[in-house]
Amino acid sequence: MTMRYLTAKLAQQIDEELMSATGAFSIDQLMELAGLACAQTLATVYSKEKYPRVLVCCGPGNQGGDGLVAARHLGMFGYKPTIWMPKPGSKEIYKRLKTQCDNMHIQTLTPTDETHSLRDILARSDVILDAIFGFSFKPPVRAPFDAALPLLNQSGLPIVSVDIPSGWDVEKGNDAGVGLNPDVLITLTAPKEGVRKFTGRHFLGGRFVTKAMEEEFGLNLPEYPGFSQIVELPRVTEDTSQKL
Repeated sequence: MTMRYLTAKLAQQIDEELMSATGAFSIDQLMELAGLACAQTLATVYSKEKYPRVLVCCGPGNQGGDGLVAARHLGMFGYKPTIWMPKPGSKEIYKRLKTQCDNMHIQTLTPTDETHSLRDILARSDVILDAIFGFSFKPPVRAPFDAALPLLNQSGLPIVSVDIPSGWDVEKGNDAGVGLNPDVLITLTAPKEGVRKFTGRHFLGGRFVTKAMEEEFGLNLPEYPGFSQIVELPRVTEDTSQKL
């Protein structure tokens, strides 16, 4: 059976059910599992021997929380992450996640002169983890991210995007042409409609969808191998993407 791709409405519904009495997950649990999957994906594709310096770009929402968790795990894996988070989330959970990164001696760029700071750190990075915008993103891209996305694209560094590349519409993809162009995508829960034509390496992670929920929403998710938090999805070729 074919794996189901999610609309924005359905993705939101599944998220809400995961945190309802039915799913019984807390936001902390989901972020921890999602962030671990993101870190594992980056480590699978980009070894710490060749790509030790990871720039983790975090937005102010749940996506940014996943990025902070991933940064902590990457530090534990032996990478040297740096966090770019110009608009930190105001909720208590983000403050705790940031403190955990501080305790790992992970540097966070200061919010002053962000464009200069970002350009400078890009020159001293090996790979980017994009955890800026999630599936709830609505255009246009606003400051300071409007200036940041072109810098990330132009850096020439490989990009690993979380759930959906930043700047992409969850259903229309990068039709507006303002989003990132990642080499790797780590989808959380289930893939979104907007990434059907994504031709890079594509992983599924966030191993928290129960069998009951998978059946309820007809997700038809692939089996995860062993104890891994991620599973690689079949590669979409340019020719295949035109037919989707």
